[in-house]
Amino acid sequence: MRRMPPLTAIEAFIQVGRLGSVKAAAEELALSSPALSRRLQAMERFVGRSLFDRRHQAMALNAEGEALLTRIGPALDALAVAIGEATGDAEHLRLRLNVQPLWASQQLMPRMDSLREAYPDFHLNLDTAPHGIARLGDGLDAAIVLGREVDPALYSRRISRHKVVAIASRAMAAEIAGPMDLASRTILVHRDMADLFFIWRRGMDAEALEPAVTDHFDAGQLMLDAAAQGIGIAFMLDEHLAQAHNNQLVALFPERQVESGYSFWFACRRSAMSRRAVRIFHDWLIKAMATPAG
Repeated sequence: MRRMPPLTAIEAFIQVGRLGSVKAAAEELALSSPALSRRLQAMERFVGRSLFDRRHQAMALNAEGEALLTRIGPALDALAVAIGEATGDAEHLRLRLNVQPLWASQQLMPRMDSLREAYPDFHLNLDTAPHGIARLGDGLDAAIVLGREVDPALYSRRISRHKVVAIASRAMAAEIAGPMDLASRTILVHRDMADLFFIWRRGMDAEALEPAVTDHFDAGQLMLDAAAQGIGIAFMLDEHLAQAHNNQLVALFPERQVESGYSFWFACRRSAMSRRAVRIFHDWLIKAMATPAG
């Protein structure tokens, strides 16, 4: 068998990598900060390279540390599950997750089979109410949020970056030759991302464009349905169109790529990363999102 670093060093690496703080990880492992630091140093000596970017009062994984955590984190979680089952002390796996309905239906649900296959006893309580970030720790364990950034006081991990697209029915798209043709059209925007139209307009070098009418929605699926019916042109993210699987819908001017500035993030309180259900879902999600949804 190949030589392994001490399990205590592996555990220290994983906790600091997930929590982003030696102090928080030391508290979780009931160690002093110097003791935990020594275990981290032992881990880095074993692998022969630095695994963290050390910052003031914070520890951020570097690229090599991220890759290692992604590979060994789930293995340690699986070991904990096996030990728990062997001792009759298995933890019930349930995660209370806040998520946008459209993202859940397009991205989460098509991938759930792999999570249930790996962890048959894992259960999700899904919450689609607004202001998920504000409710972390108060009925919620974690959230999938859309934004430009996440409060640095929280643990967060970017899931995906996206471009903004103008989505229209095929019939309407056939009538539009250039961006300024939208001046005679109705546009559809989400109340929480009304700036997507302005981002797209700037990226298309069409700052003078003013649409005839702007309709506001609070549900992404309804925006897609309205665009398919020819009610207007929806300004959404590229993944919303790609995962809609609706051949009635097309992106206008697909040759022009406009960065939205928005990303989807996994977020939770830093202390929540010590919970096995949160860690399991986090590690599974990062890996699952690297594969296209079914």
